[in-house]
Formats: sequence, C-alpha cells, structure tokens
Amino acid sequence: MNMNKIIFRNLKKNIKNYYLYVFALIFSVALYFAFATLIYAPSIDDVKDSIKAGAGIRSGSVLLIAIVSVFLLYANNLFIKRRGNEIGLFQLIGMTKNKIFRLLSVENFILYFSSLIIGIVIGFSISKLMMMILFKVAGIEAIVKLTFSFQALIQTIIVFSIIYVLILTMNYFFIKRQSILSLFRVHSSTEFKVKKLSKLEAAIGVLGIILIVTGYYVSSKLFNGDFKTMTQLFLAMLFILASVIIGTYFFYKGSVSFIFHLIRKSKNGYLNINEVMSLSSIMFRMKSNAFLLTVITTMSALTIGLLSLSYISYYSIEKSVRDNVPADFTLTDEKNAEKLKNTFTKNQIAFKETKINVLQAEANIKAILEIDMEEMMFDPNLMVMSVVSDEDIDDVDVSPNETVFTGYSDIMHKFMSFKESGEIEWNMANGETVSQNYKGLRKEYILSWYFTNGGLPIAIVDDSVFNRLKKDLNPDIQKDPIYIGIDIKDKANIEKANDLFKKLGYDEIAAYDSRYEMIRNQREAIGLGMFIVGFLGLTFLITSGCILYFKQMDESEDEKPNYTTLRKLGYSQSDLLRGLLSKQLFNFGIPLGIGLLHGYFAVQSGWFLFGSELWTPMLIVMLLYTALYSIFGMLSFLYYKKVVKEAL
Repeated sequence: MNMNKIIFRNLKKNIKNYYLYVFALIFSVALYFAFATLIYAPSIDDVKDSIKAGAGIRSGSVLLIAIVSVFLLYANNLFIKRRGNEIGLFQLIGMTKNKIFRLLSVENFILYFSSLIIGIVIGFSISKLMMMILFKVAGIEAIVKLTFSFQALIQTIIVFSIIYVLILTMNYFFIKRQSILSLFRVHSSTEFKVKKLSKLEAAIGVLGIILIVTGYYVSSKLFNGDFKTMTQLFLAMLFILASVIIGTYFFYKGSVSFIFHLIRKSKNGYLNINEVMSLSSIMFRMKSNAFLLTVITTMSALTIGLLSLSYISYYSIEKSVRDNVPADFTLTDEKNAEKLKNTFTKNQIAFKETKINVLQAEANIKAILEIDMEEMMFDPNLMVMSVVSDEDIDDVDVSPNETVFTGYSDIMHKFMSFKESGEIEWNMANGETVSQNYKGLRKEYILSWYFTNGGLPIAIVDDSVFNRLKKDLNPDIQKDPIYIGIDIKDKANIEKANDLFKKLGYDEIAAYDSRYEMIRNQREAIGLGMFIVGFLGLTFLITSGCILYFKQMDESEDEKPNYTTLRKLGYSQSDLLRGLLSKQLFNFGIPLGIGLLHGYFAVQSGWFLFGSELWTPMLIVMLLYTALYSIFGMLSFLYYKKVVKEAL
C-alpha cells in the first residue's frame, strides 16, 4: 500500500471524528475573513467619521485570532494524542518518525486548507450580513456593498498559515519525543482516575466553595460604599478576581468529587444505573480537567458579563439620554434659543418651550448624608448645587423653609446616599446662611446634565428663598442663569429639527444638546462595541463547546467496554441512555451554571455604571447563551447514543 492510499484511508476513517473540528475551523475562518472584510470595506469608510469602526473591528480581529489559535492548538493536541495507537502501529510496521510526520502533515494539510477555502467562501457570503447587522445595531444609515477584499484574503491566509505551522511544530515534537510503548499508553494516561476521595481533596473542595462565596459577597459590596478610596476599590477587585478563579479551580479539583461523594455515601454505596453512569464517572474525571474547566468557566463568565453590560448600555440608551437631556433640545442662552425657535417656525416645525431660571449655591448637606463623613472625597459643607424656584416647576410647591431635591442618578446613589429628611444650609456670599428642612428626593429630571454638577440632584426651593439667594451670589461658581428646553410636538419632524440645530452650529457648543443626536451617537458607539463583543462571544462559545464535546467523545470511547459489560448484565439501552443524559447535564451544566453565576455577580456589582436597566438585558443574554451552549450537550448525548448502540 503506497503513501497516498494510507493518507486517503486515514482521512476517510477519521473524518467522522473530525467533523465538529472541521465545522469549528470553517466557522472561525469565516468569521475572521468577514471581520477582515469589514476592515477594508468601502461602506465602513463611508461612515468612519461617525464611528471608529476600523479600530474597533481590528481590535476584535486580534482577540478573535487569540481565541481561534488556542482552540485549534488544543483540539490538535487532543486529536494527536487520540491517534497515539495509530502512530505506534505505523512505527511497528517499519515507518520512520519523519515519514509518519509527513503522512500526518499531508493529511492535516488537506483537511486544514480545504476548511480554510470553504471558510473564506462562507465568510465572503456572510460579510454583507455582518455589515448589515453592524449598521442596524449602530443605527447607521448607509448603503451596504458586498465587495471581495484581496487584502482580507491575504491577511486571513497569513494568519491561518501561521496557526498551521504551529500545529505542525506541535505534532513534530509530539512524535519525536514519544517511544512506541508510550504511544500505546499516551491516551490512557490522559485521564487521571482516582478510586478514593482523600481528606486533602475534601478540604480543597470545601475551600473552593468558601472562596467562590466570599468572592460573590465582596462583589456585592463593591459599590455599596464599603470601599471609599480608589486603592481599596482596586484591591477589592483583585481579591474578587483571585478568589473566584482559584475557588473555581478548587471547585473542579475537589468540590464536585466531595459533593458527589457525600451523595454516594448517603446512599450507603447502593447506586442505581443512572447514578453509576453519571455521578461516578464525573467524580473521577472532572478533577483531571480542572484547569481546562476553570478556563472555560472563567471565559464564559467574562463573555456573559461583557455581553450583558454592553447590552445593558445599549438597552438603556434612550432612558439614560432622556435623564441627561429632558427636552428634545436644550440651550442656556435666550438669544440663541430665539434664533433656533425662529428657524423652526420658518420651517413649519411646531414646538413647546420650557424656561427655568437656575443659580448655583453652596450648601451644607452634612446632616442629610448617610455615609461616613471621614471617608468622603469632597467637603459636604461646601457642596455646589443648582437651585431653581418652585414657581418654574409646575407640579412642585414647597414652603419657604423647605427644600426638595430632584433628579438623582443610580451611580451617584451608590456613592452618596441621602436620608429621607433632615436639615441643610445654603451658604450666601456675604457669610449668612439660610436653613431649610430637607423634604426628600424626587426621581424626575428637570434640567440637563450641564446643571447637575457631576450627577448631583437639583434643589427646588420656594420662590422667596430663590430670590434671596439670587441677590447675594458667589460669582466664582455661577453657570449660565437659565435652562431652555424645546420639545418638538410632532416627533416625525425631529430629524429635520436636528439638522437645523446642527446647521446653526449649536451641536458644537458644550452646554447645548440635541437628544436625537446624543441617542444616535451613543447608539453608534455602544452598538459597535456590542457587535464586536457579541461575535467574539459567539466564537468563544462555539470553540469551548467543541472542546467539551471532544472531551466527551474521548470519554465515550474509553468507557465503551463498560457499556458492553452493562448490556451483558441485562441493562437495556434506554437504562444506559438515561444515565448518560444525566451525565451530559452535569458535564455541560456545571461549567455553564458556574459561568452564569460568576457572570451574574460580576454584572450585579457594577451594572449601574453602564445603564438603567438590569434584568431584561441580562436575562436575554443568559437565556440565549444557555440555549446555544445546550446544542453541544445534545450533540454529545447523540454521540454517546451511537457508542452505546455499538457496544454490542
């Protein structure tokens, strides 16, 4: 038999085991080529003034290369070990190691570059769809053109050729350093099986759970005011990261075995076939894969966290902008406002105007703050706040000795909480003070972000108090004295009105805002980030799912004699499959469940920094991630089903 026939038969024999690897390779190439095509696409150039698309996609492509490289190298390492017996047989029949290396290289070349060509074709086909998704998510109106980029083609070939050289290098050193005997034993040595749970492993298991719970607890306190300085916050974040990652490793190394050992002990060793097929196997195998599972779980948590936070930002854009810009257009100069109104009138755009007089005053709010004064990074005795009269606010009426706060962000609430009542003092420039009873905090936003002094609420006082403060102002802290909000009555005219606002050059004035323009700008920036994170997350999900599938495929072949024995003992195929279904629920469910928990606590600790909505966007991301991840568990179960059928 010549070399060509051996290569052909090997390809035919192993293709059934390689199909998911080939799929993941094709998918990776397609996604990378589509990313590279976006970088050089003319459509991106058309909108490069509105978003930094090229830079963002280039960064995403680098991360994509890292994910794909690690996956392909790991998958190749798994398959080359899997073929240890085959390589040993080649040596027994007289083939040299160099000839075996050439044989495997040619076989890998055919498989790898065939997948590369298919992936490039698919990547070119989906590049227009990806660009349409990007433009849709970012809210960009531009014509999408499908163009083939030779620069993207060359870049893709270079990247995946380098990965192929790394794979060949790995195979070469593997074959060179193995003896014939070790080749026949290499696969059986890849799984470390333990018959008895030691006290050390039990202690590691308990410690793993304690570390994870501790990390969760500290993360829940991260922005609750317990950590006042940046140093404390940074150290707390490092502790959470170390505690959760080390705890996760210990969890797989000992906690799973310890928990299942307790379950088995509670049954006095009498396990049914379902428990034998699931619990016992996982007890002895999961610890040998502790590092791999820790990496997959950590990366899953990172993916879920980033996807959730980016979607929270995207989902909250309109509400966040409405809080910062209460009207369609906000200005702080009556002359310019009059000019804008005249322009709207000439263009037959109906509008409604709101005017609120504003002044800046120093307040002593120490008595109404709930946080420790010694840990504050500002002076509560000299807090500069915007003050308005209740005469300018339709639904508020306060007495001369009362002050109401309104418009308070969730972020500020985490760092500076107010009591429900108390006393505050307004400091006048002449040294006098005006004492007021604080009457609580309203959620409504009445002024634009320009007047909030970094997110502080707006103070509403009686008109007499407002006029008294106005007579004796501190000129060093004053801003523009008036807020002017203009709302368009017919929202169908909002885009036209925005164009007129920009034509007057008002979009370049820091204190002036267009709500429509701000929403569009944020949607472009956040949408681009969500697009890149989403596709990188999808790549990681598929690659990590494939890795777990390969491991299960490996285990099923190892356990095939056990299935034969159990069938001979009288257990039906359905009995075995029920146990194997439970096994897949554990094998895929445990990393997924821990990843979801890690992701949840990571998002929960600081979601308010990214938007105003938590549960809806986070649950959508988690449910979608779980559904896609479950596909690999189902594929693994179907492979087990085939192995069980072949057991007799």
